[in-house]
This record gives sequence, structure tokens and C-alpha cells, in this order.
Amino acid sequence: MDGPRRRTRTGDPDTQQSAAAARSAEPFAAVDPAAFPDRETRRAIDGGAASARFRELLDAGGPVMADGAMGTMLFQNGLQFGDPPEVWNLTQPEIIRRIQRGYLDAGSQIIMTNTFGGNRLRLALHGLSARVDELNRTAAILARAEVRAAGDHALVAGDIGPSGEIVAPLGTLDYDIAVDVFREQAASLVAGGVDLIWIETMSDLNEIKAAIEGVRLAAPGIALITTMTFDTRGHTMMGVTPEQAVEALVAWGADAVGGNCGNGPDELLPVIARMRAADPDAVLVAKSNAGMPELVDMRAVYKADSDTMADFAIRFRDAGATIVGACCGSTPDHLRAMSAALRPARGG
Repeated sequence: MDGPRRRTRTGDPDTQQSAAAARSAEPFAAVDPAAFPDRETRRAIDGGAASARFRELLDAGGPVMADGAMGTMLFQNGLQFGDPPEVWNLTQPEIIRRIQRGYLDAGSQIIMTNTFGGNRLRLALHGLSARVDELNRTAAILARAEVRAAGDHALVAGDIGPSGEIVAPLGTLDYDIAVDVFREQAASLVAGGVDLIWIETMSDLNEIKAAIEGVRLAAPGIALITTMTFDTRGHTMMGVTPEQAVEALVAWGADAVGGNCGNGPDELLPVIARMRAADPDAVLVAKSNAGMPELVDMRAVYKADSDTMADFAIRFRDAGATIVGACCGSTPDHLRAMSAALRPARGG
């Protein structure tokens, strides 16, 4: 599906490729305020209404508990490897809601929609590219319904994962097409009623920049969390350092930045510390896997238990993280232990 784009390129292919390469080489130089509005501009759009609930959550003080893994829980409930999880928003909505209810009961203050692979490029692999709006909007409605049933104290984050392709100049996906892919998904999540957007598990600055631009096209004022995956000796797979990530993501208008997934909490901890040293004012996020995965009977098994994750929750907080959760391999039991460990810091 086509949609509005921030700009239309003209000229020969060599000129376009050079522009893309320059954008990659200097990712946060000369930020375009039309594509990446600053905080004051974003709040002026609607008086700050689109980000008010997120700001209230932060202003309450203490660590904010995010949720844990969706995919891990879906596999426990029968999802088969290779099947698109987003279809379960339509075919198994009670399972999706039950998973989210488990995280809410465990103390999560932000829960994510079941839309990690809900963009048209990834859905096209399953012949579902025409159902982006239906799948994402339904996911947001399901999460909102569960939050309301639990007292409406938590926030719903629209989950946006990688496109599934590599953005030029490192790959063949045109930057502007990537922007539109993410814009389309974000627009459907916003239409479904999310409180914020969470872009996660990114490795390439060009791709996450396109995702941020797409989100801002769909909802200029909405609160935005962005996390990258640092799984290669303190770098992302594409070589991005924690310092580069926090500088770029803050410059592009993310309201919170950090790391998710990866090889376990012990590897994410120094990433958070390096981000805090690079930007003492940034709102940081730590959402690690439950340890290093091991292949057992053709399934990934994560060995970090609840006590281990609870200990690391405290260490993430002490390293400077404001938002703490867990990623692959985690369950409500992990989050319950993490929440209990952090409760004194939240004043209750």
C-alpha cells in the first residue's frame, strides 16, 4: 500500500545513493526538524496530550516496569515456528489477552501489542501484506481492553520491530520506502488506541531512523521509546555503539532509549552504563533476554531464572535505567520477581 512520504527524490541513481550513504555516515548531523520535531514542537502540536500519560508515568518517580516476552509465551501456548504471531490477534485473541493479563498482574506498567512483525514487508512473507491495518489495529484494541479491565493504570505500547530487510546503502530497501512501511504500521497502532510507540530490536541506525520518521508522520506528538540490540561485544550487529545509539536516538526525538533482547542481562548492563555516561539526562530502557539461549529439542531455552532477573533489575536501575522489563525467554514469573525487587524504589 502506498502512502504519503516526507520527500520525493529526484535526480540520477548515483546522486540518490550518495545521499543515502551520507545520511548513514552522519546519522545525527543536521537533523531535519520537519521529519524529527523536537520536544517543544511535538508537545505544541496537541498541547502535549499525545504523550501526557507517558510523562505522568515517568513523573510518578521510581523505575517503571515494562512487560516480558510475547513470543516465548505464544510458543508455550502452541504457536509453531515460522507462523506469524500477529494472526493470533484475530484467531486466538483470548490467548493474547491472557498473556498480557499475566504481565499486568505481575506488575507491568507498560505492555506491548502483539505486532513485532506487523509491517507489510514481514507480513508479505505469509501473504498478509494487505492486512496490516486489521492486524495492528486489532492488537491495539486487545491490549487496550486488557489494560482497562485491570483498572486502566498501565500504558499500551504499539510494538514495531525491524522491517525484515536491510535499508540502503547497506542493503537494498530504499529509505523512503522503509519510512512508509513504518508509517503505515504506526498509523494503524495509533488508530487502535495505543498510548505510545515502542520501536525495538533494531541493529541499524538507518533503519531505526526510518522507523522514527515513519512514526512521526503518523503521530507527530506521540510518546516514543526506541531500543536497539547490542549482541556483538557491546555493539549492535551493524556495529553501532551504545554512545552512538543514545546520541542519535535522542537527536531524532525519542523520549526514551536503550537496549533490548541480546545475549542476556550481563551483557546489557554495561550498555546501559555507557549510555548513562554519554547522556546523563536521557530516559534509559533495559529489557534484556532471560540469559543466553541454548538449543534444547530444537527450541531456544533461556536459563536465567526469576531470582537472577530480579537481581539484574536492581542493577539496571542502579546503572541508570528508568524503564526495566525483560525480553525473550521471560515469563510473568520473571516480571513478578523483578517488580517485587524494585518495589521499594517505587515507594510501595
